[in-house]
Amino acid sequence: MYAKQYEITLPADYDMGIIRDRVATRGHALDDRAGMALKAYVIRERGVDGSPVNQYAPFYLWNDTAAMSRFLVGGGGFEGVVRDFGRPVVRHWAGVTREAGPARGAVPRAASRRLTQLPAEGLAEAVAAETAALRELAAGHDGVHTAALAVDPHHWQLLRFVLWQEAVPDDEDATERYEVLHLSTPEL
Repeated sequence: MYAKQYEITLPADYDMGIIRDRVATRGHALDDRAGMALKAYVIRERGVDGSPVNQYAPFYLWNDTAAMSRFLVGGGGFEGVVRDFGRPVVRHWAGVTREAGPARGAVPRAASRRLTQLPAEGLAEAVAAETAALRELAAGHDGVHTAALAVDPHHWQLLRFVLWQEAVPDDEDATERYEVLHLSTPEL
């Protein structure tokens, strides 16, 4: 598994209805994308759930890194983002685990992301503890659709991304909270 996300930060007065319409009319295009486990079409709106920005920030989990590379540089999807918004920085993480939650059959409406710095010492123990915590969250919270954990070895950060059936719980330790506009799950 490989995770990636790009964030397109939009002006403070941007009409997020434009992004909602974009996803409503184009989101289905990746519903059958080979090699991709899921794509969550997520947004943040300024002033909602503590967001300081308007942002379109799709999140992906890939089963096949070659398919991910073809998507980015070989045509078949990403060129539309580049044409419409310019070429964003694409963050990426090596997958640690992906867990199904009790709400896997539901349509998720929210997502949370948490990025944390990994320690220089005790790295394996820290990742093992976060893996156990993620599995416990996925198994023990009725609202979890899918939860993933991944590592950025360039910045030594740990990513925790969770799709929620309804709103992100208030007690969820998240650095970002998103609204999910559409979820493509061709190989989940």
